[in-house]
Amino acid sequence: MKAPVFVFILLHLVATALCKVKSDTIDENIVNAKVERKIDISSHLVKTSTSITLENKGSSSVRSFLFSPEPSMQKSISYIGASSKDDKEKLDVSPTSVAGKSDQVFYRVTLRSPLAGGKSTVVEVEAVFSHVLRPYPSEIAQAEKQLVVLDSNLFFYSPYSTASQTTTVVTANSNVESYTKTKPVSQSDTSIIYGPFENKPPFSEATLKVHEENNSPFLTVTSMERVVEVSHWGNIAVEEHIDMSHTGASLKGSFSRFDYQRQQDGLASIRSFKTALPASARDVYYRDEIGNISTSHMREMDESVEVELRPRFPLFGGWKTRYYLGYNVPSYEYLFSKDDHFALKMRFIDHVYDDMVVDKMQLRIILPEGVKNIELKIPFDVERQGDQVHYTYLDTLGRPVVVLNKNNLVEQHIQDFELHYTFQRLLLLQEPLLVVGAFYLLFLAVIIYVRLDFAITKDEAKESRMRVAGLIDEVQSTHDRRSALYQSYDDAINKFKASKDAAAFSASRKKIDADYKQLTQQIQNLQAQLKTEGSEASEKVAELQRLDTQYKEQVAMAIMAAEKLVAGKMGRQQYLDSESATSSKCDDTYKKMESLRAAL
Repeated sequence: MKAPVFVFILLHLVATALCKVKSDTIDENIVNAKVERKIDISSHLVKTSTSITLENKGSSSVRSFLFSPEPSMQKSISYIGASSKDDKEKLDVSPTSVAGKSDQVFYRVTLRSPLAGGKSTVVEVEAVFSHVLRPYPSEIAQAEKQLVVLDSNLFFYSPYSTASQTTTVVTANSNVESYTKTKPVSQSDTSIIYGPFENKPPFSEATLKVHEENNSPFLTVTSMERVVEVSHWGNIAVEEHIDMSHTGASLKGSFSRFDYQRQQDGLASIRSFKTALPASARDVYYRDEIGNISTSHMREMDESVEVELRPRFPLFGGWKTRYYLGYNVPSYEYLFSKDDHFALKMRFIDHVYDDMVVDKMQLRIILPEGVKNIELKIPFDVERQGDQVHYTYLDTLGRPVVVLNKNNLVEQHIQDFELHYTFQRLLLLQEPLLVVGAFYLLFLAVIIYVRLDFAITKDEAKESRMRVAGLIDEVQSTHDRRSALYQSYDDAINKFKASKDAAAFSASRKKIDADYKQLTQQIQNLQAQLKTEGSEASEKVAELQRLDTQYKEQVAMAIMAAEKLVAGKMGRQQYLDSESATSSKCDDTYKKMESLRAAL
C-alpha cells in the first residue's frame, strides 16, 4: 500500500515541476513581412519604435507573437509596449521564456484578434532603454562638447525570419563623428537610414555603431523615495526624496564659475529642469539638507503645475545632488468611497523631468490608522515588501504603510495605481476624542490640585500674607480705576468751556462724582481690612487717601475757575494762570500717588 502512494506523490511532483518550467515555442509559420525600425538617440535614452507587418504562413490562426530585444540591450530595457497600427489599441505584453533560449529575454505580445492563416497585420512595438549610450571620450573639459557612442544591432533581432527591413537612426544633431557604413546607407541632417535589407534569418546580428555629438542632459535619478500620506480629513500629502546624478562625460579639470557665467559654456551641464505636478497641487516646497532652495519658479497651467527647479550649483558629469520636493492635494480628487470601502487612485510617479530615468524608486503609501483588507492594482510589475507601521501624533496602533519598489522607470511608467481598503468611518472620531479626553484629564488634575489642601496643618501666617496680598492687589486695581476718573474730570471741564452748557456739565459731573465716591469708599473699606490683618500697608493706603483728597481739592478749584470763566467773572489771562498753577499741583500729587501705589 505504501509503494503506490509514493509513486503517486512522485508523479505529482514531476508534473508540477514540468508545469513550472513550461516555455513558449517559436512558431515558424510567422514571418516578419516588413519591418520599419527607428532608433532615437537624440536624448540620453535610446527609444526604439518598430512597425512590424506580421504574416501568418500557416493554416491555423495565431493569437500572439514573440518579441525579443537585442542581447546587448536586454539588461537595459526600461519599458516595452505594443499597439495595433489600425486603431492604436494597446496590446497586452508579458515577459516569457523560450525553450532552448534561457539566456535571452522574450516578450509575448497578444494580438487584438487571432491572425488567420494567409493574413497579415501591422503591430507597432515601442521600447525604451536606459544607460545604453556611452560617453566617448569619458572625460571632457568645461568648454568641450559631449560625444556619445551607440553600440547596437544593425538588423531587427527577432525569432522569426524577416523579408524586408529598414533601420533609421535619429541623432541629436547633424554633427556625427562616425557611423557604420554598411550599405545601403544614407545620411540626411539628423537621420541615418540603413536598408532595405532583404530575407534575413531569425536572430540576425550585425554591428551598428554611431558616434555623435549629444549635449542633452544626461540626468539620472539614482534613488528616489516617494511618500504618499493619506488623510480622511481632506488632504493627501506627497513628498519625494531624490538623489540625482549627471551620468554623462565626467568633468575634466576644475570648474570655473567666471567662465561659466561669461562664456555660457558647459553645453552638457544641467542648469535647471522642469517637474510637472498635478493641477491641484498646493503648498509646494523645494529644499535640501541646507534648507529651502529659492531658485525655483512655479507656473499653474490647466492640466498641471509646472515647477522649474534650479539646483544650488550646475551639474556636470559625475556631479550629484539631493533634494526634497513636497506638495498637498485635496483627497476628493483621488480618494473614492462607498460605505466603508475606499479606493485610492494616484500616479505611481510624477513627471520629474523630460526623458527622465529613475534607477531605483520606493513608493511608501501611509494609510489612516484602522485600515484593513488592503488590495493593490497596478498596470506593471512591482516588488511589494511586507507592510510596515508608521506612528505619528495621536496614534495608538500605528498606521499601515504599503511599500512598493521598482527599478528602471521612465516616462511611460507615469500611470495610475489603485489601492482598495476598508475603513470604519467612526474611527475618524478617535483622534478628536483623544484630544478632548487628554484636556479633560489635565483640567481635572489642575482643579483637584488647586481646590484641595494637601497640607497636614494650617499655616496662619501664610494665609494672612495671602489675604494681605489679595487686598493690596484689589486696592491697586480700585485706585487705577479712580485715577481714570481724573481724566474724566478734565474732559468734562474742557467740554464745558467749549460748549458753555452748564446743565450738561452738571449732569456729567454728578455721574463722575458718584463713581469717584464709590471707589473711594471701596479703598477705605480695604484699608480697614488691612488694618485688621495688622499690615503696614494700611498706613500707606491712608497716605494714598490723603493725597487723593488733595488732588480732589485741586480738581474742585479747576471746576470753580472754569465756571467763573464761562460766566465772565474771570478774565482769560487770569484763568490761564490759575489753570497752570492747578495743573502743576495736580501733577506733583499724582506722581506721589503713583510712587506710593508702586510701593504697596
